Amino acid sequence: MKIAVDAMGGDSGLRITIPGAVQAAREYDVDVVFVGEKDKIRDEIVRLHADECRLSVVDAPDAVGMGDGVFAVRRKKRSSIRVGVQMVKDGLADAFVSMGNTAAVVYASRSILGSLQGVNKPALSLIIPALKGHTLLLDVGANANCQPEDLLQFAVMGKVFMEQVMGIQNPRVALMSIGEEEGKGNELTKQAFERLSTAPLNFIGNVEGKDLYAGKAEVIVSDGFTGNVALKVSEGVVETLFHMARREITKNLFAKIGLFLMKGHLKRIYKRVDYSEYGGAQLLGLNGVCVIGHGRSNANAVKNAVRLARDFVAKRIQDKIREELGRTVAPGEAKA
Repeated sequence: MKIAVDAMGGDSGLRITIPGAVQAAREYDVDVVFVGEKDKIRDEIVRLHADECRLSVVDAPDAVGMGDGVFAVRRKKRSSIRVGVQMVKDGLADAFVSMGNTAAVVYASRSILGSLQGVNKPALSLIIPALKGHTLLLDVGANANCQPEDLLQFAVMGKVFMEQVMGIQNPRVALMSIGEEEGKGNELTKQAFERLSTAPLNFIGNVEGKDLYAGKAEVIVSDGFTGNVALKVSEGVVETLFHMARREITKNLFAKIGLFLMKGHLKRIYKRVDYSEYGGAQLLGLNGVCVIGHGRSNANAVKNAVRLARDFVAKRIQDKIREELGRTVAPGEAKA
């Protein structure tokens, strides 16, 4: 299996992407193709003494910055994002992994690879930790404007992902709304509720933002605007709580002693909420495999993003999404 990795992506660029991908090549038995500035990449590979790994380099001298607009991908024909996605299109790579500009990667992937047959809009999905197990939230930013049929397709794609990648059979599916009652929400959520209620899914109804990490459902669907806001707010709350706790602990000797005694437990908690353990977000419904990591990703996140891409390809998730949509969504409800 060959995974193309955007070596230039992310806030830290190749200082993070290359060590993470090299570790993935060592642990997961995949070929890694680095896409980016050839000379800089090769210098970093030499520095890491990674000659035993199955690594290759494709030159892409242009770069799409984290602050660039999505159309920079169109102007910069030899950017690492555009070249990497095109490699998947041409069959030169089985998947593409990038920690770069999320909007640019989504735009390039959708315009170059297109959607799976039967999928209106590919959805950006993200695994998040819950009190028990994990939850897949989608869409988290690819589609600000959605129709009820789109949310139904998101639910089907999320179901397939959780069954095939996470090993959860018949996952519970919920709809993000402003109240748990059936009649709550805007016209989109009300109509989506009706469609989900009649679909052959384990649909449990509406959930609210406070339920995101509660473990009530294994799949939560929403439009991309709502999902992105919910995700960013929750990330901010977690970071703020950790900073507040660290500040309070350093003020008191007994608090420091308590921290020392609880250190092992706190490490386990932190590992569960650490985004780097989950790799990145997947574009479900894309006619190809693309995993997008956080701009602040560390090497561990890059490694796990490559693992996620490998699992996606090995388990033929796209084929299974296509098959499940054919059974779930009636003809005429999805664009060909």
